[in-house]
Amino acid sequence: MPSPTSPGTGTRPHNLARLLRLVHEQGAQSRAELTETTGLNRSTIADLVAELVRLGLVGESVPDVAGRVGRPSPVVTASSRVVAIAVNPEIDATEIAAVGLDRSILVRERIVHDAVPTSDEVAAVIADRIAAWRDGALAQARIEAVGIAVPGLVRASDGVVRNAPHLRWTDVPLADLVREATGIPVSVDNDATLGAIAEHRYGAGRGIDDVVYLNGGASGIGGGLIIHGIPVTGAGGYAGEFGQNRPRISDDADRRTPDGVLEAEVSRRLLLDAAGIDHADDEMLADALTASEAPAVVREVERQSRVLASALANAVNVLNPAAVVLGGFLATLADIRGEALRDDVAALAMAESAEGLDVRTAALGADRLLIGAAELAFAALLADPAERI
Repeated sequence: MPSPTSPGTGTRPHNLARLLRLVHEQGAQSRAELTETTGLNRSTIADLVAELVRLGLVGESVPDVAGRVGRPSPVVTASSRVVAIAVNPEIDATEIAAVGLDRSILVRERIVHDAVPTSDEVAAVIADRIAAWRDGALAQARIEAVGIAVPGLVRASDGVVRNAPHLRWTDVPLADLVREATGIPVSVDNDATLGAIAEHRYGAGRGIDDVVYLNGGASGIGGGLIIHGIPVTGAGGYAGEFGQNRPRISDDADRRTPDGVLEAEVSRRLLLDAAGIDHADDEMLADALTASEAPAVVREVERQSRVLASALANAVNVLNPAAVVLGGFLATLADIRGEALRDDVAALAMAESAEGLDVRTAALGADRLLIGAAELAFAALLADPAERI
């Protein structure tokens, strides 16, 4: 995710951005808390908050504290009426939501596709839902931007999808297509990169500086990296493609494909087939796999868990993260296999690299990619709120 240009440190625009980001990322804050956190004096905080209120970006209220003597410090809250449209197109469905600046999800839909959607069809779906919501759930809202989390290689600088093989998109100017269809600013990035950012800021990776995130979706497996607290995307923005790695598969019975690519061996489609399900969202698939005692389901879950453990061990040896976070159907494998998966990773990784390693499931669950896409859409506003209005 490219970083928008921020105002110079210590300037009024910089301090406005700092306060807005605090209430966006940390939740409601009293003026007293903002004063303590920023080191700015009370009159400056009051002036900055008043400006953010005027811009419609925050609200301010005085809490009613029973028995309290004196006037309590007003509480500042990011606005739920300033929204980002967050989108995750996949081969089987497109998820789209309106996410408030306070990180609330105002409205959300999952639109199932009969066939793999084209980029034009996705742009039309986005435009259609925005138009409908503007007459309904978002009638009182201000739409800031659209953020799109794509399962593929994305040149984030201009929103071109270089290669999303499962969607069959190559060099698609997705940001331009959606901007033309909606008239709204649009940013696009890889889904797993945005999932990693969301989990690092608000979920299972919060407070951890070195995180490997793997996302399992209908299109395969992608990854995101947080190193020393900073998202790492690589020279072209394509780092983290763990799904294209070839983990060690020692037993031929564990191999399903000739070349053993991770996302072909550890596959949502194979899990659906084992469970006898044609289509399902992550929650429905998780429920089906967890409840099933069918030998075919048990064998496939165990097989995929073993292969996944080998891939995770390779990542641990190379990157030495403090935590591995698994999202999508990979989280379901981790939930079912539990300590067995963690033990397999520890057995295959270097002991020193695996020491203290925590393998976690994504805390944001089904919201992770939408929250990440919303963060992308809000990035310019958070960097310089006065300039964006």
